[in-house]
Amino acid sequence: MQIAVLKERRAGEHRVAASLDTVKKFVAAGCKVVIESGAGHASQFSDAAYTEAGATIAPTAAAAAGSADMVFKIQKPMTAAEGADEVGYLKSGSILIAHLNALTDKPLMQALAKQGVTSFALELMPRISRAQAMDILSSQSNLAGYKAVVDAAATFGRAMPMMMTAAGTIAPARVLVFGAGVAGLQAIATAKRMGAVVYATDVRYATKEQVESLGGRFIVVDEEKMKAAQTAGGYAKEMDDDFKKKQADAVRAEVLKSDIVITTALIPGRPAPKLVTADMVAGMKMGSVIVDLAAEAGGNVEGTVKDQAITTANGVTILGYTNMSSRLGRDASALFSKTS
Repeated sequence: MQIAVLKERRAGEHRVAASLDTVKKFVAAGCKVVIESGAGHASQFSDAAYTEAGATIAPTAAAAAGSADMVFKIQKPMTAAEGADEVGYLKSGSILIAHLNALTDKPLMQALAKQGVTSFALELMPRISRAQAMDILSSQSNLAGYKAVVDAAATFGRAMPMMMTAAGTIAPARVLVFGAGVAGLQAIATAKRMGAVVYATDVRYATKEQVESLGGRFIVVDEEKMKAAQTAGGYAKEMDDDFKKKQADAVRAEVLKSDIVITTALIPGRPAPKLVTADMVAGMKMGSVIVDLAAEAGGNVEGTVKDQAITTANGVTILGYTNMSSRLGRDASALFSKTS
């Protein structure tokens, strides 16, 4: 079997779909691995390192994918309309494995079917115990939650932990995390390790114990509705307007008191729910920081600008970076390649 790994061409993508370790495993299993030249540079994997691991380097994407039986990518392949016809490079009968946004990109799915390519959308992997080792959403969200706190701390103009000095005491930063999924729980754990006081909210009551086990304080809105707010697959359900109003009222006071707010709420295949209104942002303290991890799906925060850091009129910084895990390219690539 010949496996091809292509260079990621989408803006802001620093990951690669195969690490040195996975290349060695494929070669040991008898596969031929072809890496497009430069595919790993943004993740700190050189062509020479791939060659040493047993891979062959191809000069172009077309050369790498043209005769491949299986193609690995991080992001969905580009079409001719996007500037590089990666779909056209794939031979009929080959297999594509990547994060495809299959629920929202019907034209791409049709183009792949027309090309005769069998596609596996990794984001649709069932979230069950047996499939945990193949769950790219969990591994990448874990890194995203960590990086969100690190970026927030770097932007925040004060210290995170309480500090007692001869000159006086510095109060700890107050962090509020929306959503206690993988990204949110990692954000809670990271902020707590950095010495912040952490609060968290989620529509799923089952996450209360997890939040508290990490040292966070869970905000309860409507206990009965929260207990019924989780799907069989472990995702949060879309909540009704009554719950959304209660949630907004309950967390508004916390938002206004918070120094750092991190939002992580996503609903598969649908726009991200708006959790922090412009009115809430306007009431926050000057110097506060918001990290919107749902920016790619429209954002949880009113005022988020995709892939930009903006500062509001009242001095609140909103970070709307998408693909946060890619900002830790080497580690994110290593985890992605193992799960795929």
